[in-house]
Amino acid sequence: MKISIPEELDRIRSEIRDITSDIIRKVQRRNELSKQIGAIKKKLKIDVKDEKVEQDIRTFISKLSNEIGIDPDFAGRLLNILLAESLRLQLTEQHDSTQFESHLAVFMKAKKLESSGKKIIHMEVGEPDYPPPESVRKALSNVFESRQYHYSETKGITKLRTSIAQTIGNHITTDKVIVTPGGRFAVFVAIASLLTAGDELICIEPAWPAYRECAAFVGSTTNILKTTLEEEWNPNIKKLESMINGNTKMIALNYPNNPTGRILNKSIMEKIVSLAKDHRIYVLSDEVYRDYVFTEFTSVLEYRYEKSIVISSFSKGHAMTGFRVGYAIAEENLIDKMAKVQATALTSVAEPMQYAALAAIEDSSAENAKRIKRRLEIISDKLREMSLRFVRPDGAMYVYPELGIGKSDVEFVQKALDLGVAVAPGSGFGDCYAQFIRISACQPDDQLEKGLELLKAAMSSC
Repeated sequence: MKISIPEELDRIRSEIRDITSDIIRKVQRRNELSKQIGAIKKKLKIDVKDEKVEQDIRTFISKLSNEIGIDPDFAGRLLNILLAESLRLQLTEQHDSTQFESHLAVFMKAKKLESSGKKIIHMEVGEPDYPPPESVRKALSNVFESRQYHYSETKGITKLRTSIAQTIGNHITTDKVIVTPGGRFAVFVAIASLLTAGDELICIEPAWPAYRECAAFVGSTTNILKTTLEEEWNPNIKKLESMINGNTKMIALNYPNNPTGRILNKSIMEKIVSLAKDHRIYVLSDEVYRDYVFTEFTSVLEYRYEKSIVISSFSKGHAMTGFRVGYAIAEENLIDKMAKVQATALTSVAEPMQYAALAAIEDSSAENAKRIKRRLEIISDKLREMSLRFVRPDGAMYVYPELGIGKSDVEFVQKALDLGVAVAPGSGFGDCYAQFIRISACQPDDQLEKGLELLKAAMSSC
């Protein structure tokens, strides 16, 4: 009996539904097994993430994909989704709130203590204690008279974008700039517009956690290249190359680095960009601390790689954290993609804040850089007296010393907070750094010295 086309369509759809049902049931069973693995790892006190096991299964799936004729990249994206869920479930099994705490969580604890009357010296957040340039105050006072309080273009007002382009140089044009509500949102729109579920981002740690968080938000996997104090926080290029596969879509760079203050030398930067070019992957370079550099610094923009995105902000160099004005620089086609995400989320950056940034960009941040450099030297000298190991910062506004004590960073940070000084736990910048703390130089000299004495007291009591 001949089957009609509609009947054949129904039969195929029914088979697809059955196969999909089987897949979901298998995924559920896989999740149950992942939880069991997490529980076993907790008992054995071993790390949740096992890079060798992950690489073995990637190799197996790649080989299987070729054997059965399925697109290896598609299979890899599916595998990444499964691995990410497995990692999440295993972390849930091992979750211990005493083992991780972000610098923002410490900040909130400190503010709560202050509200009850306790004096806290804030050395946990990177918020300058000095004011924005005087030109910013004047620009804001002029907002009403000049009627600068309307919607603007999604990419930002032309005057500001042009001024940014001219200041940065490197043949940057207005069309290659988008203004965002802070540097963090620039990171988000870059990742959200260029990565999707199953894609991979490589992040060099220790690093600001936003890259990993944004990638997770869009369903992408973050592969971590760990660096060490012994290596002076320099990434191993051979390891980096070995991590790149068909699903790798982006490398995130954070130099001058938060939290270490490290700046990569030109040779290492060239090798990273060269790898990205060879594999046609994006380079997301967060250069928000570019105003605070105390040695030679090479921006990714100097390589004129068409798949690079550079992030910066007015928050640090011009002390405008609360104004929320950042920006991204990239090829026009990438800026257009980022603008679509931004338009969906918020229409545009507040126009008064953009005019404030326009006024600030004409003011030099050199004096602020001198101030931070002096403070970092104060911190470094004191840490040497305390016999702590660290790499002298090349830039940014932090020092990242190793504690070298029996207690974890979270325990030490709580002890320091009890004594009246707030610092950031090192583990907030990577899972392997629970013996480090981040110290911010965003306090007047006398307050820094008092805070360092309190840290010394906390060390003595541990």
